[in-house]
Amino acid sequence: MRRRSFISYSLAAGGTLGSTAVLAACGGSSAGSGGSDGGSSASGPLVIYSNSVSEGRGDWLAEQAKAEGFELQFVDLGGGDIQNRLIAEAANPIADVVFGLNNVYFENIKAAGALAPYTPAWSDAVEADLGDGESFWPIVREPIMLVYNTAAFPTPQDAPADWPELWEDPAFHGRYENPRGLGGATTQMVLSGIISRHLDPAGDLGVSAEGWTAVEQYFANGSPAVEGTDLYARMAGGDVDMGQMWLAGKASREKEHGITTEPVKPEIGVPMATQHIALVKDSQRAEAAQQFIDWFGGAEVQAAWSQEFFTAPTNQDALADANPEAVEQTDAFTAQEIDWPTVAANLPDWVEKIELEYLG
Repeated sequence: MRRRSFISYSLAAGGTLGSTAVLAACGGSSAGSGGSDGGSSASGPLVIYSNSVSEGRGDWLAEQAKAEGFELQFVDLGGGDIQNRLIAEAANPIADVVFGLNNVYFENIKAAGALAPYTPAWSDAVEADLGDGESFWPIVREPIMLVYNTAAFPTPQDAPADWPELWEDPAFHGRYENPRGLGGATTQMVLSGIISRHLDPAGDLGVSAEGWTAVEQYFANGSPAVEGTDLYARMAGGDVDMGQMWLAGKASREKEHGITTEPVKPEIGVPMATQHIALVKDSQRAEAAQQFIDWFGGAEVQAAWSQEFFTAPTNQDALADANPEAVEQTDAFTAQEIDWPTVAANLPDWVEKIELEYLG
């Protein structure tokens, strides 16, 4: 018997989509398959925290999920903000599932006791050590890049070859966008990649003086991001020529803004973000949440997600039907060697120092 389900798609205040839509659909599956009644211990929609539901992802996911009988309510925030919210709510959780965050965030969330162990049905198809093999499991790999507008650098040799050139070479001063806020996962990955080159146990917060000078100069010599204006819109308008981006974002924005960009591929490599999914501890809809995780991380959905949003799935069974160009471009990057446990332990203090001393 098919049942009528209502899928609530909402965003937290300040979320990037900035609106709330309610989608009603006739569809679903029999009770127990993961929808509104699917064996959950409480009624109501699954509350999903994610930094990966903007730019149409949430709309697409809600549309696909309604055919399976899932009721979804998204809270769309930056990775750092989701981490802080889950930790603050650990004793009285609101979310049922969290996905899209990288290892650093998930390590901190797990340490706060906010995740429940769960082994997805597709666990054998991924490299468990990309996550923790217990509570958070990998779904997507994504390089975090410095990209530049090819119209501004017709000759690749004129473009920067690595991040430090942005602040060390006066020719690039004022031509790159730097962030105003540090709550986003991409921004924190970029900073982790920069700071990791200068780790020093004897230094301030485990970072050498040279490292903090590099961070200071990065913010001092860039063009601060403009609230409500995308990097690619600024590049198309000639305000800046380069800035931080993730691979899927590059593909969608080039099409939207009609410009061509190239990623910088430093010899040292780039931060390689692995996005994960996890069950929130003490979820009142734990069974339905587990069924959602099994469905979303499975080969069929991950291949479709790859085709729709230019991602490289970690599920090996999804690769045959995934977007081959997205997989090829991801594999073309060298992953920077980063001491992620050290980053996870120190990142909150690094962010606080940067906000107080370099962002003003």
